[in-house]
Amino acid sequence: QVHLVESGGGLVQAGGSLRLSCAASGRAFSSAIMGWFRQTPGKEREFVARINWSVSSTYYADSVKGRFTISRDTAKNTVYLQMNSLKPEDTAVYYCAAGSYSSWYYWGQGTQVTVSS
Repeated sequence: QVHLVESGGGLVQAGGSLRLSCAASGRAFSSAIMGWFRQTPGKEREFVARINWSVSSTYYADSVKGRFTISRDTAKNTVYLQMNSLKPEDTAVYYCAAGSYSSWYYWGQGTQVTVSS
């Protein structure tokens, strides 16, 4: 079982920055792929970014490439999502997830990010 807790969401003006954190605990997550997703009302959950916990390789959705950075701190068992140059369309509930390249098995409770224009 892997337990994920997100934090760091909030209200920010367009062009601003936020850093989301995802604290992970539980067995075997050190071999996992960690990711961030987001969802707005009435829409499907959307992939944002992922990182391989072991080798730190990353992958991003085109919509956030160049603006968002995913990273991890192995000492703190935490994954981060640094979000810069935020746009109103980035407004969503952001979820942390853990899984493999083919499936996501564990999810956090989500944290709200609101970008005002």
